[in-house]
Amino acid sequence: MRYSRSGFALAILFAATAASAQQTISPGDQLNVQVYGQQALSENVTVLPDGTVQYPLVGNVRVGGLTVNAATSLFAARLAKYVRDPYVTIAIAQLGKPSVLVLGNVKSPGKYDLRSGARLTDAIAAAGGLAVVDGPLPDARVSDGNDARTVSLQRLLQQGDLSQDVSLAEGDVVYVPGPVLMDVVVTGAVDHPGDIQVSEGDRLSMAIAKAGNSAGANADLNHVRVLRTEADGHTKQFTVDLYRALEHGDEGADITLHKGDVVFVPQARRHTDAFASPLLYLLGRLFIP
Repeated sequence: MRYSRSGFALAILFAATAASAQQTISPGDQLNVQVYGQQALSENVTVLPDGTVQYPLVGNVRVGGLTVNAATSLFAARLAKYVRDPYVTIAIAQLGKPSVLVLGNVKSPGKYDLRSGARLTDAIAAAGGLAVVDGPLPDARVSDGNDARTVSLQRLLQQGDLSQDVSLAEGDVVYVPGPVLMDVVVTGAVDHPGDIQVSEGDRLSMAIAKAGNSAGANADLNHVRVLRTEADGHTKQFTVDLYRALEHGDEGADITLHKGDVVFVPQARRHTDAFASPLLYLLGRLFIP
């Protein structure tokens, strides 16, 4: 089938009009409402954050989430009480730009006006990206004031799972949890003894690596001692064969630290130097960027 130039143009116009009629209305969108023969009722209205618009005669009309076609039918039905056989047309004159609050573990928390159709990655990018990244990425929370959605940033940003890149609307709040930091004390045969900041859930090997474990420290990782003060005031002591734990991949032996733990790393005897030094070097390569 061949189209004339004018026929082809009309076909494109018809397709565009049909697509517009199925477009979903969102908060912040500006609608052009025309009522044929009723100039006083033809005006532009803005969709409020709750999805409603204020319109003459009919008052509040909830159009958020409706297609343009469905909103047109709703307006015609409401106006039929006041206008005989109203002929209504609605078009989205300007797409809304949602204002979203981004909080938590981002470089620049704050409120941002995003592009129309914005998604979670747009909000994180507007806030400067993630701030402190230590280990697997957390689950972000997106709330609209009533319901909250949980999104795996690990799947989204590390694995490229775009199903996690949820759409955002006016008034949404994005919260990115950050690692909970705590102090422990590392003393003995380490390069930099003293207070060491670690994240909640970090293990003994991480604290020793951050304290410095070069070959010159001459540490004995077979007999690391951890002193822990319990909530009732009693002190417990653990002796950890960290060398064996790391050699065999035994995470259970590489104990999880608690806030306020005191770690003592004794000096190695000469006969342990041959096997301890390579492991110290490995610890440094694994944990220190």
